[in-house]
Amino acid sequence: MKKLILTGAAGRLGSHLRGPLATLCETLVSTDIADNVTDLAPNETYVQADLSDLSAMVNLLQDADIVVHFGAIGDEAPFDDILNANIIGAYNIWEAAYRNGVRRVIYASSIHAVGMHKSADMVDVNTSHRPDTYYGLAKCFAEDLARMYWDKRGIEAVCMRIASCATVTNARAVGTWLSYADLIHMVTRAIDTRVTEFSIVYGVSDNDRSPFDNTGARHLGYRPQDNAEQFADEMFAQAPPADPSDPAQACIGGPFATVELGDSGLAGLNLAKDET
Repeated sequence: MKKLILTGAAGRLGSHLRGPLATLCETLVSTDIADNVTDLAPNETYVQADLSDLSAMVNLLQDADIVVHFGAIGDEAPFDDILNANIIGAYNIWEAAYRNGVRRVIYASSIHAVGMHKSADMVDVNTSHRPDTYYGLAKCFAEDLARMYWDKRGIEAVCMRIASCATVTNARAVGTWLSYADLIHMVTRAIDTRVTEFSIVYGVSDNDRSPFDNTGARHLGYRPQDNAEQFADEMFAQAPPADPSDPAQACIGGPFATVELGDSGLAGLNLAKDET
């Protein structure tokens, strides 16, 4: 592959992807709104750019084969903030991809697109949208945008509904954990699968208690290796009593299912300090 674009390259997940992506292409262009990033690979360049600027995205995506789109606000936030970064930003990526003849967009969607479904429902890739926040609503918009640009303009898309890609620090993550190694594997499969058309895949490791069914995404070749069951005893011992009437415990979105719209959902996840 000649040229890959990675948005959100200065973010936590983007930072984990830069090195592996650089090995898959002749040229990796990493971008974010940060002034710079460190430790560039020999074939990697960094471009500071704002997702809400369509002309900047059109220029950025010139001659690209595939875009790995991780740039966005990664938490619930006031609607105007979500609108600019996550909704308009997504439109600009797909429109820039179309104008440049990019063949595929790989998108960091989220389980918060279906966050109000119950964990016991065992959601799959055909489960209807049921967002838990403005953040989740923006993921629904981008997934529908991706489907439309495939149907109308032939741009392939892989929408990865990422679950809890962080150190396991709470009982919910025993089911929803996505290890960094499995994240890299999933993105790699989304890139090197020959034909994806429009696809959805749940970004979750091979957890015994996963509430997600990825059967409909097997064509992508994503076969996670890690399992959060190793953390189960410790996490359950320190968890509050089980309460099936509490949406934060019963719903896929966890605390995102109960926060006021516009308020942080990450604040209720007890993440490690370097992962907030």
